[in-house]
Amino acid sequence: MSLATTYSPTDVEAKWYQRWQKQGFFKASPNPKKVPYTVVIPPPNVTGVLHMGHMLNNTIQDVLVRRARMQGKEACWVPGTDHASIATEAKVVAQLKEQGIAKSDITREQFLSHAFDWKEKYGGIILEQLKQLGASCDWDRTRFTMEPDLTEAVLRVFVDLYKKGLIYRGVRMVNWDPEGRTAISDEEVIAKDVQAKMFYLNYAVVGQEGQFLTVATSRPETIMADVAVAVNPTDPRYAHLAGASVRIPLLDREIPVIFDEYVSVEFGTGALKVTPAHDLNDYELGLKHNLPVIDILADNGTLNEKAVLYVGQDRFAARKQITKDLQEAGLLDKIEEYASIVQTSERTKAVIEPKLSLQWFLKMEHLAKPALEVVENDTVRLHPPKFKNMYRAWMENVRDWCISRQLWWGQQIPAYYLPDGTFVVALTEEEALVQARTQSGNHDLQLSDLRQDEDVLDTWFSSWLWPISVFDGFKDPDNADINYFYPTNDLVTGPDILFFWVARMIMAGLEYRKEVPFKNVYLTGIVRDAQGRKMSKQLGNSPDPLELIAQYGADGVRTGMLFSAPAGNDLLFDIKLVEQGRNFSNKLWNAFRLVKGWEVDAALPFVNEKPVAWFNAKLQAAIVELDDHFEKFRISDALMTVYKLVWDDFCSQYLEMVKPTYQHPIDAETLRHTTAFLETLLKLLHPFMPFITEELWHELAERGPRDYVTVAPWPKASGPADAAHRLAEMEKALAIVAGIRTVRNQKNIGPNKPLALVAKTDEPALLTNYDGIIRKLGSISEVTFADAGPAASVSFVLGSSEFFIPLEGHIDMAAERTRLEKELEYAQGFRESVQKKLGNEKFAQNAKPDVLERERQKLADAEAKITALEQSIQAL
Repeated sequence: MSLATTYSPTDVEAKWYQRWQKQGFFKASPNPKKVPYTVVIPPPNVTGVLHMGHMLNNTIQDVLVRRARMQGKEACWVPGTDHASIATEAKVVAQLKEQGIAKSDITREQFLSHAFDWKEKYGGIILEQLKQLGASCDWDRTRFTMEPDLTEAVLRVFVDLYKKGLIYRGVRMVNWDPEGRTAISDEEVIAKDVQAKMFYLNYAVVGQEGQFLTVATSRPETIMADVAVAVNPTDPRYAHLAGASVRIPLLDREIPVIFDEYVSVEFGTGALKVTPAHDLNDYELGLKHNLPVIDILADNGTLNEKAVLYVGQDRFAARKQITKDLQEAGLLDKIEEYASIVQTSERTKAVIEPKLSLQWFLKMEHLAKPALEVVENDTVRLHPPKFKNMYRAWMENVRDWCISRQLWWGQQIPAYYLPDGTFVVALTEEEALVQARTQSGNHDLQLSDLRQDEDVLDTWFSSWLWPISVFDGFKDPDNADINYFYPTNDLVTGPDILFFWVARMIMAGLEYRKEVPFKNVYLTGIVRDAQGRKMSKQLGNSPDPLELIAQYGADGVRTGMLFSAPAGNDLLFDIKLVEQGRNFSNKLWNAFRLVKGWEVDAALPFVNEKPVAWFNAKLQAAIVELDDHFEKFRISDALMTVYKLVWDDFCSQYLEMVKPTYQHPIDAETLRHTTAFLETLLKLLHPFMPFITEELWHELAERGPRDYVTVAPWPKASGPADAAHRLAEMEKALAIVAGIRTVRNQKNIGPNKPLALVAKTDEPALLTNYDGIIRKLGSISEVTFADAGPAASVSFVLGSSEFFIPLEGHIDMAAERTRLEKELEYAQGFRESVQKKLGNEKFAQNAKPDVLERERQKLADAEAKITALEQSIQAL
């Protein structure tokens, strides 16, 4: 057999993925003979393409799913996509604009037709990309949050919650995206650091000629919505203004001065303009003091007629104009620049406006309490548990959820308005008509008399039902899939959506299945660059995942991502990690080539009992450690356990111990054990590196039609009783080899040049028992015992034993003496300088204790080095 010297991922990855799918290994169905293991994918946006965060998240999911499959569980990984209302609508609007079509020029039905066409063309891209990563999803189960059955589930839940009195319609402050012209959730708001301006405006005090109250604001264009100026009652600067009023600059409209402890005395001028329609805190102040509300912003971010001034102008254009007008009127005291944070829309990048808006809301307190309890008592376990505090903070301060969005792409709210302005909520138009006739008493009402609410539901209102809806748990609450696969086992996601998605799924699960939707939540960190910056297209610091896969192979990328990805901690991505992953693939490939290249001689005796027993003990210990890491969701640690087992123990140690002399055969028993070890290693590695392990699995032996490593049984630990003793003895022998190799490196003696080893030890049996291994790995010609080292030798100490290597004939003794003497002279000079520093009374009195301790340690190290050098010189 002839194998390429370097592993070529592109030659094997597509081949094995197709075969796995053809064999149906990823498909799952209820099986009473098996334990279910279920994972639902965090549905990526239908607009999305694979990015580094997806790579990390889905690699971890695949590792968990593949291992569960090998454990004999009915592993079901449900894939799917989220319709992403805002993002998708923006994409479709942009596409229509390129065709010369404005959204306002077509009907809702026409727009939705274009949107579904777009989804069919582009919506599955990311799922296809996940296949290149090796994701072993049950693709036959792929779901989409806006497919008919899942849409019906969303509408059923809306109707149910409305009937329970948990959904209501009202005017509340929301995050308003003027470009998307919709309310958005907090999760869709991105904070950006900016250099902003603070404008100091003079409000004339009514009845006090020439007196002004100076107010600082970053949004002068909103002064037309002012209804009061607030000051702190403890602020002596404004005590005289009790009961006073001021005039809004340029408008001359009078507004009261109110007193409230909410106002900070230190911030700005200590005076706060109160604009309830355009600031959440101002809105709360307005409610407290019974102030009117003046909303001066239109949905598109322009000023409406209530503004009186600058009507029809964009908010930022109005800001520039009002600044000029205030200056000309002498009402602008000053402008200061300061570092600020601006809230922007994640999708449209527009600056968000806090805006009072008539929206649909879901009461959260009833749902939040049980969802908090199940995390507190570990019915749902967060990994790492440090996120419990974040979860608790959110859930104990939960606000009602704004669930409506002013869009067309999404599930249209099932509320129907009657001609008199009242409404009914129903699952279908037919049910709505029956309710409307009953409610109004008008039995002549027709469907044409009803108008369905124009808004759609927040995308999260679909995805919070995901673990139930993907198994049709609303359409058919007692079907075989939902009864078998729910609750799911593990959820892998990011902490940034712990509340927006995870908490809400827990709420939905408890409300509709009386069971939590999953048992464990593995929270990944954010993938950042080497400088700690979050990867993004804008910064240009994010590599293309598919290009990485093409260059380094999916296995190399998967392991590279996991090498430094502990749960909950951000991953500082470095291309060297992926290179390390590729190198690991090559290491494994070359180890396989070595083993497969051995000729076997059945007549040879079995001479490798100790290496075989040692590695078997190592292997069993690693399996125990590996299973423990998986149990505790330490996926990065689990990978490192297998990595060290393969690279260090198997390749660097075991194979070196047992491999035959060049062009000589190996005995059959050693080959049998080595092949069995390699087979077990392929199983342990498979969840992390599915492609190369499958390739080598089939190269290693003749396999049956369904004998694949992807469904091979997960290894179970079964270590020998004396495993600890075997490990300890071999570790001592390997430490002796390491000492020999260190001497070779220090003295520049090549690895193939035989050396003698003299041992002064109280464990002669160890050297006798492991004589062959020490000779082979250390390239030692003979091992002898003595009470003292021979002349011209160098030694190293291990425990109570000392080992000597005679140097005569291996190095230039005179040159070595000269080198050591120079090194000794330098060490003595260094010691002297440290002694002088410590002898300096001023330094000793003023230096910090830790500095003094470091200097004393330097002196001790120098003394030890000098002693060792003197002994080495004396031995020559």
